[in-house]
Amino acid sequence: MTTPLADAMSQLAIYDSLTGRKRQFEPLKAGKVGMYVCGMTVYDYCHIGHARVMVAFDMVVRWLTQLGYDVNYIRNITDIDDKIIVRASENNEDISVLTQRFIAAMHEDADALGCLRPDAEPRATDHIDEMQQMIETLVTSDYAYAGDNGDVYYAVDSFPEYGKLSKRNLDEMQAGSRVDVETDKRSPFDFVLWKAAKPNEPQWASPWGQGRPGWHIECSAMSTKCLGNTFDIHGGGHDLQFPHHENEIAQSEAATGCEYARNWMHVGFINVDGEKMSKSLGNFFTIRDVTAKYLPETVRFFLLSSHYRSQVNFSDSALDESHNSLSRLYNALKLAEQQKGQVLTVNNELINKAYSSIAGQDFIKAMNDDFNSSTAISVLFGLARDINKAVKAEEVDTAWQLAQQLKALAQVLNILQQPVQQFLQAVTGGEQEGGLTDADIDALIIERSDAKAGKNFARADEIRDQLKEAGIELEDSRAGTTWRRA
Repeated sequence: MTTPLADAMSQLAIYDSLTGRKRQFEPLKAGKVGMYVCGMTVYDYCHIGHARVMVAFDMVVRWLTQLGYDVNYIRNITDIDDKIIVRASENNEDISVLTQRFIAAMHEDADALGCLRPDAEPRATDHIDEMQQMIETLVTSDYAYAGDNGDVYYAVDSFPEYGKLSKRNLDEMQAGSRVDVETDKRSPFDFVLWKAAKPNEPQWASPWGQGRPGWHIECSAMSTKCLGNTFDIHGGGHDLQFPHHENEIAQSEAATGCEYARNWMHVGFINVDGEKMSKSLGNFFTIRDVTAKYLPETVRFFLLSSHYRSQVNFSDSALDESHNSLSRLYNALKLAEQQKGQVLTVNNELINKAYSSIAGQDFIKAMNDDFNSSTAISVLFGLARDINKAVKAEEVDTAWQLAQQLKALAQVLNILQQPVQQFLQAVTGGEQEGGLTDADIDALIIERSDAKAGKNFARADEIRDQLKEAGIELEDSRAGTTWRRA
């Protein structure tokens, strides 16, 4: 049977950072997508910038899968690096113990944010052979050279297209550069592929002596090993566009003679209170810092509320606003459930039905426009407003159908999937402003109803005022009284 998403697969457009334009997505193999995303260097807990990349590409995978694609999602782990070596030394800890601890922490954080695990997470230390093979190919073909210091460098000027991703001109960069202190380099812009061993550092035997790989070569070797010489989507944070991704293109295309990635996707920066996040500025927040104060679903909603390419300002007020917005969506579902006397669930039939609706078509259009989750969420708010209107008009079946659409469409963003009361009670452990639990509120509403029936309007008004001061808004209708937290 044809689903509402059958035609939508061919209508997906993605903004490609390399060409600088949005274009129709055409995978190498029909119905399949190979996607590589640069992952974490595991020497510390993941920060909120990492969270944005995690959630953005989780959203991409979920939408591609919803459209019907078979997605092979690869995200690497850098488990050997200068920062890792320094941190392990500071902790007097074995490097493998340090990295394994933070890999486990990374998974815990990603799971908390509702992110699917990648299909594979190749580790740098497991692919030393592949890296050395690629370096040998580059040296043999004169794209790379060994310095007298034991390091092996990529010769940037040997690749005429260097700078095509970041739109940088090598001649202009060289004209404005200072003399590099590393005399073993032929050019200050040449970058290291293999580092000669230093005392007490991890090292591997190679044709150029004991050493370890440079950072850039890791991703080229692991992506081509997992996905082939050319694959559909390469992603990462905007900060990786130069030099990391630029260097990946240069070394990969020189080594294979093939186009490296057909589409480049870059996630925008996160600023904190208008400033770049930095440990030196004291505005650096780990995912755990944030989820200790806010519900993980609120954090995910905050990250999805802006287009993935946009720059986002992170602040307590922004997260408070996101919490309130998410609560409004949950409260719309709650009103429909209360009026219907049932708990909402979704299945594939309801999901297909939701995409056939006017709201569903608007949702598809938004997500197919370069994964515009911000506009897609505005569609959800439109449904919430319609639910509230239907509840007020006592149109029970209409409110219920709209609520089903809301929950079904939100599934692909992995929001609004908790039981309504579970989310609302989890906000502050089931207790809200004024110390009122849901049970307290329900009891007061019953007392108010009894007071009105007994014509004790003074007591009824007193209860309404008490609830209002506690941040509880009442909605009276012929079907009864419903409530929501303001």
